[in-house]
Amino acid sequence: QVQLVESGGGLVQAGGSLRLSCAASGLSFSLYTMGWFRQAPGKAREFVATTNWNGGSIYYADSAKVRFTISRDNAKNTVSLQMNNLKPEDTAVYYCAAHTRRGRLGMTTNEYDYWGQGTQVTVSS
Repeated sequence: QVQLVESGGGLVQAGGSLRLSCAASGLSFSLYTMGWFRQAPGKAREFVATTNWNGGSIYYADSAKVRFTISRDNAKNTVSLQMNNLKPEDTAVYYCAAHTRRGRLGMTTNEYDYWGQGTQVTVSS
């Protein structure tokens, strides 16, 4: 019954911004580490950003540092990814994920229990 639904993807010119959102249901949201991953055509799914239960521990992939910001609203059961200064290489399907494992930083796909269906982000040059 756990469901993660991403939204906010679309087509944007290089240098533009998008804000992705993930709405969670069927789980105690505040107990979960949340992460964002992305997968470009022909490539493996890669880590983008993660936040622990209260936003006190946040980590970014090198590609996401400075330009991207992850945040969560436990009252609304949502996690967001603000993406600024987008580049064509950011084009990918972006996925929201959740896990409750302790002692993990949330940077690898294997540690996540639940995944959304993804939202397409396309950045034109």
